[in-house]
Amino acid sequence: MSPEDILPKKIFEDAKQEIPEKTSASTIKKIMEALVDEYEKALVEPGESVGLVAAESIGEPSTQMTLNTFHLAGVAEMNVTMGLPRIIEILDGRKTISTPMMEIYLKKATDEKKIRSLARQIKEMTLKELIKDITINVMDTRVEIRLNKASLKEIGVDEEKIHKNISKSVKTYEAKLDGDLITLKPKTKDVDLNTLYLLREKLKGLYVAGVKGIKQVLPVRRDDEYVIITAGSNLKDIFALEFVDTTRTICNDPFEISGVLGVEAARQSIVEEIFKVIEAQGLNIDIRHVMLISDTMCTTGEIRGITRFGVVSEKPSVLARVAFETPIKHIISASLIGENDELNSVIENVMLNQPVPIGTGLPKLGMKNK
Repeated sequence: MSPEDILPKKIFEDAKQEIPEKTSASTIKKIMEALVDEYEKALVEPGESVGLVAAESIGEPSTQMTLNTFHLAGVAEMNVTMGLPRIIEILDGRKTISTPMMEIYLKKATDEKKIRSLARQIKEMTLKELIKDITINVMDTRVEIRLNKASLKEIGVDEEKIHKNISKSVKTYEAKLDGDLITLKPKTKDVDLNTLYLLREKLKGLYVAGVKGIKQVLPVRRDDEYVIITAGSNLKDIFALEFVDTTRTICNDPFEISGVLGVEAARQSIVEEIFKVIEAQGLNIDIRHVMLISDTMCTTGEIRGITRFGVVSEKPSVLARVAFETPIKHIISASLIGENDELNSVIENVMLNQPVPIGTGLPKLGMKNK
């Protein structure tokens, strides 16, 4: 067989590019033979416990991680979970992560003034950030909101849009717009002062502009362009914006990526997020171990954590599930339905003191009857 048939296409193509043009055919042959030899040495032996090797390769260095669990992405408000807590939340498959963030790349990202303006448009705005004051008129039993025209102009929102948002959210009140003043009068007469105070507090936190979920924005210069780093994430709505480069924009939440871009993208995100933590801690783990774990998490078509509710719950062997967590529960459940254990895996054979189906325990001897 030729080296092209043996080697993966990428390795073969990369090797071809690295070999100088005027190299003789005999030298090329020697290089390819050495490459094939090296590649075959790197292959996993049949019957190797790759899962165990991957678990140990990540588990052992993880104990060496420092307790500096937060990484500042520029300013104090932009804390990002790092270190062991970050690896735990990824591998547990948590649907809500502690510090969601995004890196938003733009199609034209060179003019600093324009970038800052776009960043302000992306940030989620509540009513209290766009008003001068909000008061209660006791005489007329109504709430009066005085808008800040300068703030509205800065983010490109008009008074009419604010008025519409308020009208939608408080339907039991009649909202009227007069210049920069919005008044809210109850449609019914039996409204006491306490209700108006509660309404005032509710209105302060009302979402009026920007992208929901984006709590903080920070434009950062990278090489010859600007990237907007955010605290909070909303991949779907960000992708809908015209000025966003959707091919490079990412967030650090695998579940959100899975919902928008599919499970393959989520799998790649798990690999990159784990590797980012490993590199930040100055550790050296082969990426193939991380890839195996992310493959295991995503093999069913959706992300499942390495927990008793996720990957472990799908093991066909009762004893394998028992060996992980909550053994009594698994034994009772299996007994009630009369579940069989085929003893095909490693854990259950170790428990029963039988040869395990790995390495030299994998081949079976048979006898041919003549």
